[in-house]
Amino acid sequence: MTENDSRRDLRMPNDDEVFAEVTNMLGANRVKVRCADGVERTARIPGRMQKRIWIRENDIVLVEPWDWQDEKADISWRYEKSEADQLRREGHIQ
Repeated sequence: MTENDSRRDLRMPNDDEVFAEVTNMLGANRVKVRCADGVERTARIPGRMQKRIWIRENDIVLVEPWDWQDEKADISWRYEKSEADQLRREGHIQ
């Protein structure tokens, strides 16, 4: 199996979303993330993801920064480890 055979079409960020890495679990459905734009934000795990998708430290996620409070954001997507590795290979994230 070549590298192109394993390539998947991944969800890419919309205009108002950025890639981020979870750096710290804060509890109460909150995590600390380091965004691709260089800003550390406190991100909220929305109710629709709380029990279905487990988010851990070092996970790659998509966050949607709040436009009225830049140091906060909402998590909109979590990438699997293989998907995160593909994003790194393709140069989307470091």
